[in-house]
Amino acid sequence: MKRKLLLILAALFLLIAGVQTAMAQKVTLYAEGNKAYECSVSQLDSIVFSEAPTTIETEEIVVTIDANGNADGGHIFTIIDRNNFYIDDIKYTAVSGDLEVTGYDKAFFKGAAKIINKLIYQGHHLNVTSIAKEAFYGCKVLTAVTIPNSVTSIGESAFSGCSGLTSITIPNSVTSIGLSAFSGCSGLTSVTIPNGVTSIGWAAFSGCRSLTSITIPNSVTSIGSRAFYGCSSLTSITIPESVTSIGEYAFYGCSGLTSVTIPNSVTSIGEYAFFNCSNLTSITIPESVTSIGNSAFEGCSGLTSITIPNSVTSIGEYAFYGCSGLTSITIPNSVTSIGSRAFSGCSGLTSVTLESDAIVSATRTSSTSMCSVFGYQVKTYIIGDAVKSIGNYAFYGCSSLTSVTIGNSVTSIGEYAFYGCSGLTSITIPESVTSIGGSAFYGCSGLTSITIPNSVTSIGRYAFGYCSGLKDVYCLAESVPQTDSFPFYNSPISSATLHVPAASIDAYKTTSPWSSFGTIVAIQ
Repeated sequence: MKRKLLLILAALFLLIAGVQTAMAQKVTLYAEGNKAYECSVSQLDSIVFSEAPTTIETEEIVVTIDANGNADGGHIFTIIDRNNFYIDDIKYTAVSGDLEVTGYDKAFFKGAAKIINKLIYQGHHLNVTSIAKEAFYGCKVLTAVTIPNSVTSIGESAFSGCSGLTSITIPNSVTSIGLSAFSGCSGLTSVTIPNGVTSIGWAAFSGCRSLTSITIPNSVTSIGSRAFYGCSSLTSITIPESVTSIGEYAFYGCSGLTSVTIPNSVTSIGEYAFFNCSNLTSITIPESVTSIGNSAFEGCSGLTSITIPNSVTSIGEYAFYGCSGLTSITIPNSVTSIGSRAFSGCSGLTSVTLESDAIVSATRTSSTSMCSVFGYQVKTYIIGDAVKSIGNYAFYGCSSLTSVTIGNSVTSIGEYAFYGCSGLTSITIPESVTSIGGSAFYGCSGLTSITIPNSVTSIGRYAFGYCSGLKDVYCLAESVPQTDSFPFYNSPISSATLHVPAASIDAYKTTSPWSSFGTIVAIQ
């Protein structure tokens, strides 16, 4: 009976507008046959009407109800109750003097939704200012939406699960897009976010797998967690200068993404922000970024180069895990912490330059060694001149490591620093080093030659233990270095040659454990 008789609205509007004598009267809301449904005006006095503007913009959709309760322009008006009604099968609710879109008629609605700007009667109007939480939730028959410029907010999950939605126009009046507002709109191909929007909410466009392009305006300051999660057809994204943070999982699984422009305004990249963006080939991290979250670029197998700026102080766990296209990486001096397995699984990574003193000098356990951070396949490490010490366990178990260049500023090599680096064939320790920790090169079975500089004054217990391939040791110290027990424990020094300064050869021959070398000769 929905469309048979319309609301007789004239008396209602006139009374609410301020006719004092009407406040005690009954108003007919709906009539059908011989039945009339009435309520007192006092039940409706929470609805406040403001004066209509003198002019109406041509692009506005305005519905006017005449004295007989008929809508103009071919629109259909149907009452639900004293605060709710349908216009063209879209449900509106009166809230604090405005109208809010709160739903749709599931029995009749299909196709495009044209939301009106306002409802007018005899100079009085209600503006449509918001689209409520879950207003069109799961409406699979919705194909397009026109949102009027009176709307300022789109509520949580307002269009979530509208899989048939292919286009939407969001006006400049909108300032906020709620959580999951368009999540699961799998048919949506493009979205232009207007200049009024300051934030893109949690999972706002999550699961929009057909979305190929998105325009983010300069008004946006933050991209929320999961904002574009699983938008697998998205090929490129330009993040404006206004954005200061990229939320967790923001572009998670955007496998079609080939390029990203991150502006200088961004200070942090959240956890899993670009997880499994497998076609992303390059990315420039600006100088403004101070932290890269856990798994931020994990699984970006197409990434061939990455520059980490001097502003970054921390790199999270698994940050670049599985970036198999990376061949080299430089860690700047600003970085003070790298999470476990940050570059592990980067199977193409063969060379790492470490400029950060904090990273290499920190005391570590075997679970957070350079080996676990960068992966077991890295063959070459270059330790920069800013590094003052190589900490305990720093390269523990890096069996693929074949060469290490140690900078001239390093003064100490910690315990277990290169423990088990069986692929290491030679090591040159610079003149700046004064001490070598216990078990520092223990189990380096591929090490055939060692050069110990004149600056070294102490060598720890088992420092070169189980170096089974050892043939030559060059000790340049004129004063025999002080050693703990068995620095060459279970290494074949009885068949190896010790090379020492000519003036000190007798001192070495009479001092243990140096005296145990099979041959002791003067350095030529």
